[in-house]
Amino acid sequence: MPAAKSIFSKETFQFFRELGRHNKKVWMDANRERYQETVVLPFRRLLEELSPAVLKLDERFDALGRRGANFSRINRDIRFAKDKTPYHPHMYVKFSLPLPGEMKSGQLYTGISADSVTVGFRVYAEPKRKLSSIALIAEPRIAENPKWLAQQKKRLDKKYDSYWYASVKGEWTKHDGWPTAADWPRLQGWIVRKKVSPSAATRATFPADISKTFRDLYPLLKFTALQ
Repeated sequence: MPAAKSIFSKETFQFFRELGRHNKKVWMDANRERYQETVVLPFRRLLEELSPAVLKLDERFDALGRRGANFSRINRDIRFAKDKTPYHPHMYVKFSLPLPGEMKSGQLYTGISADSVTVGFRVYAEPKRKLSSIALIAEPRIAENPKWLAQQKKRLDKKYDSYWYASVKGEWTKHDGWPTAADWPRLQGWIVRKKVSPSAATRATFPADISKTFRDLYPLLKFTALQ
C-alpha cells in the first residue's frame, strides 16, 4: 500500500532537532505553524495510510485519530519529572485495543525523533501489575505454553530487537534480550522493535514497510494482551 508520495520530509527531523535545542514555550509559540505542517499533518496522514492494514489485523483497533489514543502528546508532564523542559522532541503514532476497566492492551507503534525512527510493539504492566494484561492475560497463557516466548524469539530475533523491564526494590531495571517464562512473573514491560534510518521514513513505501512490521508483531500483542 505505498503512498502516492512520501509522507515525511527532512523538515520533520529538522523541527525535532531545533526543538531539542530550543525547548521553550516562546520558541514553540513562534513555530506553531511549522509544527502543524511538518509534524502534525504528516502524522495524521500516516495514521490514515496505516489504518486499513491495522484494522485488517483486528477490527477492534482504535484508529479514530484522537490525540492521546493514536498520537503521543508533545507537551511534557513536568509535575513530577526531573526534566523540566516543556516539550518532547519526538512523536508517536500508536494503535491499541480496548480492554475491560483500566487494563491496557499494549500497542503497535511508530516513533520519530530528531535522528531516529522506531517501529514496534510494546506492552506495560498498567495500571498496576496485578491488574494488568501482563499478569491477567499473558501470565496464564505462558504458564500453559512456556515454549511460546522461545518460539517468538526464533521467529523474530534476526529482524527485531527485544528488551524488557523488571522491578527491583521499586525501581525499573532494563534487560536486553528476550524474556523467558521464568522472567515473566517479575516483568513490568516488554518492547520488541526495530530502528530504521530517517531516510527510510521519507520514502513513499514507509507506510507499507510499517504494515509489514505490524503483521510480524501483532501475534505478540494478541498473546500478551487480547482476550
